[in-house]
Amino acid sequence: MDTPVDGVGRTAAVLRALAGAEPDGAGTSALARAAGLPRATTHRLLTALAETGLADRDPGTGDWHVGPELYLLGAAAARRYDVTALAQPFVRRLADATGESAFFSVRRGEETVCLVREDGSFPLRSHVLHEGSRFPLGVVSAGIAVLAHLPEDEIDDYLSRVDLVAEHGEQHAPAPLRALLERTRREGWATNPGLVVRGSWGMAAAVFDLHERPVAALSLTGVEHRFEDARRPELGRLLLREAHALTERMRRRG
Repeated sequence: MDTPVDGVGRTAAVLRALAGAEPDGAGTSALARAAGLPRATTHRLLTALAETGLADRDPGTGDWHVGPELYLLGAAAARRYDVTALAQPFVRRLADATGESAFFSVRRGEETVCLVREDGSFPLRSHVLHEGSRFPLGVVSAGIAVLAHLPEDEIDDYLSRVDLVAEHGEQHAPAPLRALLERTRREGWATNPGLVVRGSWGMAAAVFDLHERPVAALSLTGVEHRFEDARRPELGRLLLREAHALTERMRRRG
């Protein structure tokens, strides 16, 4: 029999899957896979969440979305936790300076969650990231940047427990990922050379808290030819400059 803790954990997994499916929504089966739960369990939880306004189902497509009650809860939580307004000018500057799509993502446990997106002037864009999208640490450039700056024992523990290959491919096996983490520490910024979607590249720099722990990242994404060898150092320096400035701004805020 499920304990109350089990029930809360499963409900939270479904809510995270719902948030990750926005803005398009998703069907029950897709949400069950994302949450790592049986389809029947996911459907039961979604139905209960819909009754309380925490989930909403499109009557035309049958797809599920986050519900209006989550907006009200989020508005209350934002008074304490929201950093999007703080980060948005930094993201906008990166988009304006590079022409690429720029993002701010925060670390949440063993994932990064995208909170802010600003598109630059270049007409071709990557659609890997959007507000609310979640990826495990070590996946996409923001997750690589954050993971690379964790203590080595925490990296070892994480990679010993988490299977990134099953969902994201052999390029995320421990050996190639460790090489990518080492390169990130050496260069200062992370590079994702089309590891999630072929031809869609990304770069990121970590943002740190008062204790020098990586808590967020600024990133850029775009088509491969926009991240050629000659340009990446320039993009990296821009990312590091804005990430350092945002780190200082967040520390002053406390």
